[in-house]
This record gives sequence, C-alpha cells and structure tokens, in this order.
Amino acid sequence: MADEVVEGKGVLQGRYELGRVLGYGNFGRVHAARDLRTGRAVAMKVVAKEKVEHAGMVEQIKREIAVMKMVSHPNIVELHEVMATRTKVYLALELVRGGELFHRIARHGRVGEDVARRYFRQLVSAVDFCHSRGVYHRDLKPENLLLDEAGNLKVADFGFSALADHASPDGLLHTACGTPAYVAPEVLSGKGYEGAKADLWSCGVILYVLLVGALPFQDDNLMSMYRKMQRGDFLCPPWVSTDARKIIGKMLDPNPATRIAVASLLETPWFQKAAAPVPRPVTDPLPAADDDDNDEPPEALNAFHLISLSEGFDLSPLFEQYAASPGASSHLAGSCAGGMRFATREPASGVVARLEGLATNGAMRVTKSGARGVRLECAERGRKGRLAVAAEIFRVAPSVLVVDVKKDGGDTMEYRSFCSKELRPALKDIVWST
Repeated sequence: MADEVVEGKGVLQGRYELGRVLGYGNFGRVHAARDLRTGRAVAMKVVAKEKVEHAGMVEQIKREIAVMKMVSHPNIVELHEVMATRTKVYLALELVRGGELFHRIARHGRVGEDVARRYFRQLVSAVDFCHSRGVYHRDLKPENLLLDEAGNLKVADFGFSALADHASPDGLLHTACGTPAYVAPEVLSGKGYEGAKADLWSCGVILYVLLVGALPFQDDNLMSMYRKMQRGDFLCPPWVSTDARKIIGKMLDPNPATRIAVASLLETPWFQKAAAPVPRPVTDPLPAADDDDNDEPPEALNAFHLISLSEGFDLSPLFEQYAASPGASSHLAGSCAGGMRFATREPASGVVARLEGLATNGAMRVTKSGARGVRLECAERGRKGRLAVAAEIFRVAPSVLVVDVKKDGGDTMEYRSFCSKELRPALKDIVWST
C-alpha cells in the first residue's frame, strides 16, 4: 500500500476511505473518513512523524494515544483505532459534528444558566472520570470542547495531558502548559501543582465564559493578567445568579488548598438544580416549530446589556441611525455589514411573525424560533456557504422592545443585499419612530 493518501481519494490500509479536510493541527490535518467495514463516519487525525520528531514531541503523541485509550466516557471523544505507516500516524476518532463550544459562544454569546449547567455537568463528569483514572487534561478550554448532534459536550485534545505517575517525588506536576487565560495561577508559579486542582480552575473559567460570554481575567499584558489571577480579581455581572457566583468563586480560588473539589462541587445547590431540556447544537438546523422558548418572554436589558449594545457609553445608537445604508429608514440603526438594531412597540410575537414571513417563499428556512428571537438560513448555498441571519429580541420597557439583527453565517455582500431588498422593507412599518 502506498504510504501517502491523496486527499479525498485515498483508502487507508483497506479500512478507511478518506474524505475532505475538516481542519489542521500543528503536526498534520484531520479528515472526514468512513470505516469501510462498518460504514461508520469518523474523524481521521493524520500526524506527520517527521514534524513530531523535529519538534521533540514523540513522547507527547504517545502519551496522548495512551491516555485516550484509558478514558472511555460518553462525554470524551472516543479513540476508535490507531494505525501507522512509514511517515504517518493515523488516529480514527469519534466524529463530533456540532463543532466547538468556542464557536458557539463566539457567534452567539453567553448561554442561559440551564444550558450552561447542562454543559458544565457533562464537563465535570468527564473531568472527574479522567481524574479517577489518574489522567489530568491540563488544557481545558472551549476550543477543546465539542458538541455532538444531540447537543452533548465532548472533551477533546489530550495533547497536554499528564498521568499521575508523571508527578515528581513531591507528588506534584511541574510542566507549565495550557492556555494562559484558562490555566491555574499555580501552574505558572514554577513551584509545582496538583493536576486535578488545576483542571478544576479551568472548569471554573469555562463556566464563567458560558454564563458571561467573556473571560474572568482579561489583560493585554500577561503579567498583569497573572497578577489578577493570583488575587482572584474578577467580577460577575448582575445577571449571574447568586448560587452560580458562589460556585465560580469557589472554583476560581487562587489558593489550590482551599479550592473546591469535585465531591463538594457535586453537592452545591446550583449544580443539583433540576435538569433543563436538551439544547440543540447551533450548527444543526432546528425544526421550524421549535417550542423551547415560545413561552419565555424576551430578556430584559440591564445596564450591562445596554453598554454592550452601544458604542462606549453612548446609548443613542440603540435607537438612532448610525452608518445606515442610503435610503434606509432613519430608525433602522446600524449598517448591514455588522448588523442592525431598532426599537419597536410591536409585541415579540409580531416581530417573530414578520421575520418568519421572510421564509415563506422557500428561499429561506426558520432554524430557530421563540419569543427571544429567530434564526433564518438560506436553503441554497451561497459564495461562502448558506447565508444565515439571527435576530435577538430584548425588552427595555413594558411596551418597548429592541431587536438586534446580525449576520450569523455566509457572505457579507449577500447579507447586505438581503437587508436592503427583503429585511428592511419587511420591518419598516413596525419600527418605532421616536
């Protein structure tokens, strides 16, 4: 058999048919692939031996493979098989189609507490299972958390993982690794750290990001950020519940000796609250009649929301035109390139109906609908995939709503054309003229 496999055409060792490239890593790429024996779809990670040897990472790759064979769990990406040729190592992994949790937050912002709790429970379950096997991930972050088609979280990328028997005679790990914004302060201190405690800190940062949509410790200067982490210097916005604030504070305790452990974490009121309905992954189309949010009123805007929706502390752009395209209504705020925003006295159901009406001609379809917003997606692929438009609805007064419309996918020029030819005319008569 030829050592090299031509992208999209190769059959690997008579077992796997390789398809398109899903992504690239430091030492190779990841293909979509199909197991010819079972028909199962997998993600095939292709690692170039020469690159690994040149970077001195041979032991790390071996450790990653060994660890993934040890940790079989519903919320951990499964390693199906490992193969090797003269120049490549092939890892057949579980194909997780929902994408990274990072992309979900980057595109749509923070999630509600019920959804965050569900993701967090699955994360803690996976991490606790790893710790019970003497495995420490050491690079937990939203980029390494995937969502499957059912909305379940899967922990991936054990490239920086360590085993308990890798600890020094003092019982601690000493290799500083991970992503600065998510790594525990003691990892950077150079004095050694417990892998389990460091992973719990990272879980705390992830929970904060889920609930707030931003990092707890942010600074352009890494040393300044590190000092904030050492002090536990962060704030929770007012929309985070009291119980959630308590659990975040206990996880982001800069003293690992007093930081909460998993056993205590499982007993907290916030963690034990009744489970919410399963969230559908954003990357998959939802049924037009998605009733999850239909009875839930639009979210009320507070001061933090108002500031985030405005330019600096000037709140006038919420209701007035800025950078609008020629001929647009003076009360449809914002340019089409970055989105547009307007106030209305129309009830949320009326706004939703107007937006859903744009999908009646079959050119678009409703992939999410509820009192808090609508997501529309073109049925046909455009220049950069399917155009998608998301509208969020917020309440600023008992009879006044703000509608925030943004491009959620596809080509910007196609979005601008959709705004000017379809979206603005459809909404023109419900915009509140102050």
